[in-house]
Amino acid sequence: MYDQFAVDRLIDTWLLEDIGYCDLTAQTMIDAGDVGAFVMNAREPLIVAGIEVAARIFARYDPSLQIDVRVRDGERIGRGGILLAVRGSARSILTAERTALNIVQRMSGIANETARYVEAIQGTKARLLDSRKTTPGLRMLEKHAVSCGGGLNHRLGLDNGVMIKDNHIAVCGSIKSAVERARRQLPVLTKVEVECDRLDQVAEALETEVDVIMLDNMSVADMITAVQMVAGKVKVEASGGIRIDTIRAVAETGVDYISTSKIMQSAPAVDIGLDDGE
Repeated sequence: MYDQFAVDRLIDTWLLEDIGYCDLTAQTMIDAGDVGAFVMNAREPLIVAGIEVAARIFARYDPSLQIDVRVRDGERIGRGGILLAVRGSARSILTAERTALNIVQRMSGIANETARYVEAIQGTKARLLDSRKTTPGLRMLEKHAVSCGGGLNHRLGLDNGVMIKDNHIAVCGSIKSAVERARRQLPVLTKVEVECDRLDQVAEALETEVDVIMLDNMSVADMITAVQMVAGKVKVEASGGIRIDTIRAVAETGVDYISTSKIMQSAPAVDIGLDDGE
């Protein structure tokens, strides 16, 4: 989920970065009236994310282009599947090509990686969350890609909820004091989460008005104990050191959510190309 107005501003920045003053190759080799027809195709199996953004890049650069989007975000396609077709000014298509490919390759890569983690915790109650460790300027789109892969979004930004961490606790003096200060000025529908890295902090947090307790870098054994202590009173999130080879054991502790930055930071771009469609 993203806002089109905000995406258009990003697209303008991307195109300006890639084109500079002009596309020398296209303008010196291709006549202004030359028409091209191309298809964007998957060169490996993937989960689509960002295809409407890619289409918007072509349209933003040249509104006269005819663009036919063949798939939807979140759809799984196999090798050779066509994502979109574009026809019109060959100059325009080839100038905007790399920018369009870059964003859909990046976003689909995140969707693919997210799906791997979601599959790893199938059959447990845990749901996968992302984090704020995103590429600067691309958070809105990277978090959309996570949702395409079956994950859930954590905070979109600092204004989306209160996350009380160790440094906040140090300044306020205690978890209890930190939660009380936050609750005094907080909008009534906003949630409060407290980060705990010890079991005694979990016990302290349970005596306050928190909505979620995050178990930060705890051992699996301590997570099991923490879940038993909470006993369903609030939601429990596990975070820190989560990888594809560790997430199953964490999910089996009984936590409600597991958050990781790996699904975005370690996601390889997928292989997608733009080929002659005539």
